[in-house]
Amino acid sequence: MLLKSRKNKKSNLWRNRFLLLFLFVLLLTVFQVSVFGLVKPPLTIPVVRAWIAYGLRQGAQPKSHQWVELKKFSPHLRRAVLASEDQRFLDHYGFDFIELGQVLRSLHEGGNLRGASTISMQTARTMFLWPARSWLRKFGEVYYTMLLELIWSKEKILEFYLNRVDWGPGIYGAEAAAVKYFHCHALDLNAGQAALLAAVLPGPHLWRPDKPTAAVKRRVERILPQMQKVPLVGETKS
Repeated sequence: MLLKSRKNKKSNLWRNRFLLLFLFVLLLTVFQVSVFGLVKPPLTIPVVRAWIAYGLRQGAQPKSHQWVELKKFSPHLRRAVLASEDQRFLDHYGFDFIELGQVLRSLHEGGNLRGASTISMQTARTMFLWPARSWLRKFGEVYYTMLLELIWSKEKILEFYLNRVDWGPGIYGAEAAAVKYFHCHALDLNAGQAALLAAVLPGPHLWRPDKPTAAVKRRVERILPQMQKVPLVGETKS
């Protein structure tokens, strides 16, 4: 009887420790996401890694630009990114199960593997997680995506994405990409330039929007018509 009582106490102790740890992680991550929604982070993990690589002479110098509000991005760019990366952005809660189903069906039929990450998932990955591929990171991506969708608005998620997405060696965010590739501000991008920028997002270190390959041009041809069908996220007078 005494042995059983000790086992129960030990079991309760470990359960309480686990619950306290779970509560601590939950509160910490909720606080983290909430603060990032109010204070624009000057650095993200990919940018820090890029600066380290640059310091070790193993990469390009990261280009830094001031934070750009969503409404100050070209409406063409906002539509192009959704057309390219996440056409159901406003309709899902972080996970596009329709796209995932299409990917699985394509694989079953012998098609090529393609990503099904939403803009919310990509933002969670960029803002909060390390780059190594693992099941633990994938779990973290799912978890942070749910937090983003619960705490942030769709407008805020897209704003963070456009300000921090990787657009080539040392190039982070649409403003840096617009200046680098088209020598203009992100607000002034026309439809063709926006489609080119969106077309290289799946492979920004393989393709360049100012020197499009045949594959990039084919993607642009698909993106341009879709831009007229996706909604414009964020108010604009344009």
